[in-house]
Amino acid sequence: MMKRCVFVAGGTGYLGRPLIERLLRRGHEVRALARAGSERRLPVGCQVIAGNALDPNSYVGEIAPADVFIQLVGVAHPSPAKREQFRQVDRTAGLSAVKAAIKSGVRHFVYLSVAYPAPVMKAYIEVRAECEAAIRDSGLNATILRPWYVLGPGHRWPYLLVPAYWLMGRLPATRDAALRLGLVTLQQMVNALVTSVEDDRSGIKIMGVPEIHAAGSV
Repeated sequence: MMKRCVFVAGGTGYLGRPLIERLLRRGHEVRALARAGSERRLPVGCQVIAGNALDPNSYVGEIAPADVFIQLVGVAHPSPAKREQFRQVDRTAGLSAVKAAIKSGVRHFVYLSVAYPAPVMKAYIEVRAECEAAIRDSGLNATILRPWYVLGPGHRWPYLLVPAYWLMGRLPATRDAALRLGLVTLQQMVNALVTSVEDDRSGIKIMGVPEIHAAGSV
């Protein structure tokens, strides 16, 4: 396994912290973006990069020597009521990250998107789709991960839906939706992200829910 230098935007969040901890344990170097005052929320061992995810000029000069850029920034606990926040935060941060990654010359861009099409969260999906289009147009080698809901501490209520998913997965009319919009665990997401970091594949790779499930343990 080749050791990477990884730049993480969104490292203080629900997914970012355990991801950084895993990357460090596997011997990778991690540079993590953090706003002033939130540095202590980052795991010990990563290099703190002070900056604002909504302003690429605040951090673009600090990405190098990273060869992988991971974009995790987004509004916490998404809901249909947060349409404007998605555009102001998720869209701005995502498009800014693509531009910064191009300018800094990273080898691989990893983007946390969302599963679609789906019957709800239209604004959230639209923003993620726009950022995916920008990635494709950029010419970057990229991995785009499309989970639907990530189960973990504080995010457990969808376990109540497991029987419904089981039934949908066995009916031909709903099987595709059940697979595409399936539940993934925090552990599975971290595994999939680490696998993406360590993947040498070129071009664009999409990891939907089945691929995230199949990422295994690393």
